[in-house]
Amino acid sequence: MRETGIRIRHGIRQGAERVDAATPTERDRAVDALRAFAILGVVLGHWLVTALVADGGALHASSPLQHMPWLAPISWAFQTLAVFFLVGGHVATRSYTSARARGTTYGQWLTARLSRLFKPVAAVLVLWTVTATALLLTGAEFETVRTLVKLALSPLWFLVVFAALTAATPLLLRLNPLWPLAVVLHVDLVRFGLGGPSWLGWINVAAGWLVPYTLGAAWTRGELERRRAGWLLLAGGAAVTAVLVAFAGYPASMVGVPGAAVSNLNPPTLAAVTFGLAQCGLALLLRDRLRRTMRRPLVWAAVALVNLSAMTIFLWHQTAMMATTATGLTAGRLAGLHTLPDDLGWVAARLAWLPAFALVLTVCWAAFRSYEQGGRRSGRRPSRVIRVHRRADPASAKEVHRA
Repeated sequence: MRETGIRIRHGIRQGAERVDAATPTERDRAVDALRAFAILGVVLGHWLVTALVADGGALHASSPLQHMPWLAPISWAFQTLAVFFLVGGHVATRSYTSARARGTTYGQWLTARLSRLFKPVAAVLVLWTVTATALLLTGAEFETVRTLVKLALSPLWFLVVFAALTAATPLLLRLNPLWPLAVVLHVDLVRFGLGGPSWLGWINVAAGWLVPYTLGAAWTRGELERRRAGWLLLAGGAAVTAVLVAFAGYPASMVGVPGAAVSNLNPPTLAAVTFGLAQCGLALLLRDRLRRTMRRPLVWAAVALVNLSAMTIFLWHQTAMMATTATGLTAGRLAGLHTLPDDLGWVAARLAWLPAFALVLTVCWAAFRSYEQGGRRSGRRPSRVIRVHRRADPASAKEVHRA
C-alpha cells in the first residue's frame, strides 16, 4: 500500500510538471487562478447557503441566512461573480483584439467562444427534463419538482448574461465602467428612492454585470496595472457598500434570501455592484502574489484542471447537492441535509456534508466533462492537456486547435 501511494504521488507530480512545462511563459496564470477561485467560490457559496428542507412528502428551499441573518458575511466571501465577469471581460477583449489582428471574422470568433460555453448546457437540460417528467409521473408534488428544477437550472441565467456581454464585446472595448455604474445608480434611485416600478431593476442585470466586465476591458488596455487602481476599487467599493447597507436600507447579504423584500443579486442592486468593485480591486491587488504561487507545478495543475472543466463544475454543482439530498432521504431526515437551517448545529452538519457533495460532483464531472472538452482521441490524452494550456483563451476551441 505504501509503495502504491508513493507511485500515485510520483505520477501526480510528473503530470503536474508536464502541464507546467507545456504552459507558455507569457501566459498570465493569475487570470486562470482568479477564474478558478471565482467558480469555486460560487459552488461553495451555494452549497453553504442553500437548504432543501423535507416537510412531509415535499421539499422546499430555505437558507441559513433567512434564519440567522448575522451569517451574512458568508455571502461576502463566496459571492464571487464580479471577479468572474472581470476575468471574462479581460479575456474576451484580449481574445477579440488578437482575433481581429489575425483577420478572423467576428462570427468565427463569437462561434468559437460560445460553443464551449453552451455545449455542456444540453446535457443538463436533457437530464432534468427527463428527471422532472419522471418525478411528476411517479406522483411527486409539483412544488417539489419546481423547487428542484429551479435550483438545477438557476446557473443558466449567468450563462445567458455572460454570452450577451461576450457578443457585445466589440462595442465594449472602450466603454468606461462609470457609464453602466451610473445606470445602476439611477435605476436604484428611481426604484427605491422615488417608488418606481420594481421591473426597472431588471435593467441592472445587464448594467450591473457590465461594470466588472468593462473593468476587465480596461485591464486589457493596461489601465489597471498600477496598484493604486486596485486600492481605489477595494477601498472605495467597500466604503460605499458599507454606507449603502448601514444607512440606505440595502440588505447585508450579497445573495438572495428566501422571503426577503429586496435581493442584492436578483436583480443586482447598487450595493452588489459596489461590493463587486471592491472584490475586483482585491483581485487586481493579488495578481502578483497569484503569479508567484502559480509557479508551483501542483498548484498550477489543479487550477488548470478547474479551468478546463469550469462550465461542467458550474452547471452540475447544484445537481450534485440535490442528488445527495435525495439519496439521503432514504435514511430519514438528516441534519444539515433535510432539516431547517436555523441554528449553528445545522451549519456544522452542512460543513460535514461538503465532501459528499464534492464526491457526487466528481461523478458528474466524469460523466459529462466531454460535453465541454470535446471528444477524445485514443492515446492522445496527455497532448490534449498540453494543447489546452497553450491556448490564449480557454473558451476558444479554434485557438486550442492552432496551439
